[in-house]
Amino acid sequence: MDSDELSGSSDDRTWGALAHLSALLGIIIPFGHLIGPLAVWLFKRNDSEVVGAEAKEALNFQITVTIALILCIPAMFIGIGGVLFIVFLIADLIFIIKAAIHASKGDEYSYPWAVRMIG
Repeated sequence: MDSDELSGSSDDRTWGALAHLSALLGIIIPFGHLIGPLAVWLFKRNDSEVVGAEAKEALNFQITVTIALILCIPAMFIGIGGVLFIVFLIADLIFIIKAAIHASKGDEYSYPWAVRMIG
């Protein structure tokens, strides 16, 4: 997806937003922040290129956040890990909401510091 505008139906935009919002499952389910976007990507990627791209972007970002949070654990021994952990969680929430809003409008959104491991 090279353009700033996503093509696709209203259903595609809804599923694109849900791909991002599904990461909020991590609040109630361990690893739900990974399972939600992964499930949307696996089940909808062949139905819609738009939904597949949004779900892949959400999954890549959640993998990046997971790695950052894991790296915060040893940093807790020197005193900055706890603060960084909280900062990453707040940033994750803000970026999830921002991405979902963009997807629901049909705009492409790229997370600012996501490592794109799934191509």
